[in-house]
Parts: sequence; structure tokens; C-alpha cells
Amino acid sequence: MAEDDAMPTLPKKCGPYISCVTSRGMNLVIRGVVLFFIGVFLALVLNLLQIQRNVTLFPPDVITSIFSSAWWVPPCCGTASAVIGLLYPCMDRHLGEPHKFKREWSSVMRCVAVFVGINHASAKVDFANNIQLSLTLAALSIGLWWTFDRSRSGFGLGVGIAFLATLVSQLLVYNGVYQYTSPDFLYVRSWLPCIFFAGGITMGNIGRQLAMYECKVIAEKSHED
Repeated sequence: MAEDDAMPTLPKKCGPYISCVTSRGMNLVIRGVVLFFIGVFLALVLNLLQIQRNVTLFPPDVITSIFSSAWWVPPCCGTASAVIGLLYPCMDRHLGEPHKFKREWSSVMRCVAVFVGINHASAKVDFANNIQLSLTLAALSIGLWWTFDRSRSGFGLGVGIAFLATLVSQLLVYNGVYQYTSPDFLYVRSWLPCIFFAGGITMGNIGRQLAMYECKVIAEKSHED
């Protein structure tokens, strides 16, 4: 009887990917790894689409992966996805404005589908000119934010991500790492910031949804104590 009393109480199962993990640091690492691999997967798929349509061109000596993409693209996109996905819920906590709009996985999956659709449109839909294409993608990207986010912090972070990512792309193209066909916005395409904005909103929503399980674990642990 005394042995039964001495046995520790196991925490209840919480979340689909972390059952008994209650350490906040460990949860942060797990979420970062999940976001990294999601970013790598999306980078491979979306970059393949861009290359097939000759939107982006890489030098032959750096084309090493089975998806005909430069080896460094997926890791860079995965790292950026992890940073963005962790930054969004962190910013929500810092501002004291928890994001509660459409917080379910079905909504997140629809957001990912719309983001992929926007990329598909940028590569395969033929428009009369680049201005028309850019305006259309801008409207779709803002529509994605309005449909799946609607937070001021999400919009602000999306704009900041689009600016920084576009600047980095300009520097990479300027140094000959890769190039865009028919550039019309300095060295890149004018619709590229729209893609980065939509990508930031998408990864932010995924990061927020993953962070919900950490909150549930902490809340249940506090309740048990």
C-alpha cells in the first residue's frame, strides 16, 4: 500500500505530438523542428513549381537535389519557417492579444491550401502584364490574411517578413546565386513580396496552432497541482 502511494502521478495525455512533455523549453524545440520540416517540404514543392515554369533559374553547378533545386533552398526556408512560426505566438503573448480567430486545424489546412494556390497562380496563370499579376496576387494575399488571421500583429509581421525576404532575394540575385526570368522589380519579380507575405501568414498560423498545445499542457498541469 505504501508503494502505491509513493508512485508518481503521470501527467495526462495532451496534444497529438507531445503526450507527456511539460517542459516549455522542450515544447519550443519540438515546435521548431516541426515547423522546420514543414518549411522544407513546402519549399521543395513550391520551388519545383517555379523552376518547371522557368520563373527561377539556378546555375547548373548548384542543382544537386532530386527536385532540381539548389541544396541550400530547403534548409533556409525551413529555418525561416521555424523562426516565423515561433515568432507569431511569441508576439501575441508580448502584446497581450492572444489570437483566437479560427483556431482549428481545418482552418490552418485551408490556409496552407490557399497559399499553395497563390504560388500556383504566380507560376502558371498567364496575365496580360506583371502589374496585373502583382495586383491580383496582392489582393489574394490580403484576402488570405483577412480570412485566416485578421490580427494587427499578423499583418505587421507579414509586411515585415515580406520586406526582409524581398531584400534578401535582391541581394542573392545581385550576387549571381540565382536569377528570375523577366525581372521587373529591380532584380526580382514584382509579385514576390506578395508570396512572402502570404507565406508569413501561413507559417504564423501553423505556429500559433502548434503553440496551443503547450498552453493546454501548462493549464492542465496547473489544474492538477
